[in-house]
Amino acid sequence: MNLKDKIALVTGASRGIGAATARALAAHGATVAVNYWQSKDAAESVVADIKAGGGKAAAIKANVTSEADVRTMVKTITSEMGPVDFLILNAGMPVPLKPFAELSYDEFRTKVMGEMDCFFYALKEIIPSMVERRQGHIIGISSGLSRRPGFAFSAHTTAKSAVDGLMKSLALELGPFGILVNTVAPGLTMTDATSWIKKEQIEATAAATPLKRVGQPEDIAGAVVMLLGDEARFVTGAYIAVSGGSLML
Repeated sequence: MNLKDKIALVTGASRGIGAATARALAAHGATVAVNYWQSKDAAESVVADIKAGGGKAAAIKANVTSEADVRTMVKTITSEMGPVDFLILNAGMPVPLKPFAELSYDEFRTKVMGEMDCFFYALKEIIPSMVERRQGHIIGISSGLSRRPGFAFSAHTTAKSAVDGLMKSLALELGPFGILVNTVAPGLTMTDATSWIKKEQIEATAAATPLKRVGQPEDIAGAVVMLLGDEARFVTGAYIAVSGGSLML
């Protein structure tokens, strides 16, 4: 797949799924803005990996829950790289792992509204340029838990369900401008964010999955890259479960 001359912004790209996606996009020729907030060293390591492989990337610091930070980030990317062609909305808020009965409203609101902030500000800054150029791809990283909840994940499920609804609405509104909008929903994927899960739980999930394993960040990145190719030019408004078959719709 040739993504040469395309500019990609991956939010929350210093590690995990975001980092794997940034590397995959660069490997296919895209110039990648690797967004981070606190993990500067990790983000610069991703950029170094990309450049070592002959790719183009830069680490861009921004708190994507801040409108001002996002506006500055997009201006920097546009002036130094060019207008964004691929917006990969990967950044999200920490998950409060509590049953609903033990969850405070502040914890619930912080997760749900913070998740929306991560998407909203970047979308508002980048969509106008895509509309003007009548082209672009937007991919929101959701979770299989938006369709099949797990115990103690009520805030996460609600937040990711909101992501799903927003992506579908944008696919409808932006389609006439040639902009494709899709959702990628990982199943259990081994990243820093899932390092707390016990080995026996991981093994049980793998045993119940048709492909008999859990996901790796590169599996999710592969699905993102697949959606950005010309071969997927008639795919929009889709919810792609990347779960080894554990979630079938």
